[in-house]
Amino acid sequence: MAEHLSQSELDYPFKLLEYFNGYRISKVIFSACELGVFDLLLKAQEPLSAQHVAQELGTSVDGMERLLDALVGIEILEVETTNGTAFYSSTDVANLYLAKGSGKSLHDMIIYQSQTIYPLWNTLADAVREGKNQNEKTFGVPPEDIFQAIYSSEEEMLKFLGLMNSSWVLDGHDIVTAFNLSGFQSIVDVGGCTGALAREMVKAYPSSSVTVFDLPQVVEAAQKHFSQENDAVVFQTGDFFRDELPPADLYVLARIIHDWPDEKCLTLLKKIYDVCKPGGGVLLVEALLFENRRGPVMAQMFSLNMLVQTEGRERPPSQYTHILNKSDFCNVQVCRTGKSYDAILAIK
Repeated sequence: MAEHLSQSELDYPFKLLEYFNGYRISKVIFSACELGVFDLLLKAQEPLSAQHVAQELGTSVDGMERLLDALVGIEILEVETTNGTAFYSSTDVANLYLAKGSGKSLHDMIIYQSQTIYPLWNTLADAVREGKNQNEKTFGVPPEDIFQAIYSSEEEMLKFLGLMNSSWVLDGHDIVTAFNLSGFQSIVDVGGCTGALAREMVKAYPSSSVTVFDLPQVVEAAQKHFSQENDAVVFQTGDFFRDELPPADLYVLARIIHDWPDEKCLTLLKKIYDVCKPGGGVLLVEALLFENRRGPVMAQMFSLNMLVQTEGRERPPSQYTHILNKSDFCNVQVCRTGKSYDAILAIK
């Protein structure tokens, strides 16, 4: 490792200190979202003092001033001082991605990270020791039923659905256009949650019909809280492990395979192969690891998250190819999008 470091880095561990403090930066953003800082600044349309923000949001002035200064330090907010008083305003990035009202808001993703993922990661050392998820220790639910934890209450389910919805706000278009899917006339998004990725499919391939297949309670929540006017996406209820899947030309498994160990993945993929039309296929959407184990760091972090929260893991392309071939799918193609998630297409 030493040969990759400059003398200044060896004399003073700048990068290590940055890593050590990473969780603090995360919690600054998480807390600001939970308190409503970005929504208030967007609504105000003018710079506000810490005292004004604190009064509106019901916090201490001292605490809010420190939080706002930290947000300025990480370049999420801007500050100007007039007559000795600091006035804070949002950056374009904060308005676009951190305020709830934006069409590209990641607010739901941030709330889920703060209230669900962050507590789980506090038990990472235990997860590494035990080799299993930490849902029981963290939330008091059985470790073998991961979605009992994720859907333990309507509030938890809505937070998870918000997370998934936010993910496809960022990556959806890149995923559905990674391959030319126009030849698939009927598409089923298996475990498609809110329908956000399915809607990207409809936009990219308007001549194709797209159905979201998910649990009854998920479909009900999706249609109640995430529906859109003139929605071209159709919802169908069912459990993809237990129930019959609708016939289709293409089945999409977006962030599904990484939840499960190989044997469960094989069971699901063989089930899809059996119902898939000849010439049809399956599209896997996952964060792909490098074969040489050197990254990407985000995918490696996702894989650790699968350890603390699920029964699964992230995998390199070779492992997905092996599972697909074992399920009798062939002509496996891999596309790295350069974003958080990548795409793998295989044909029957």
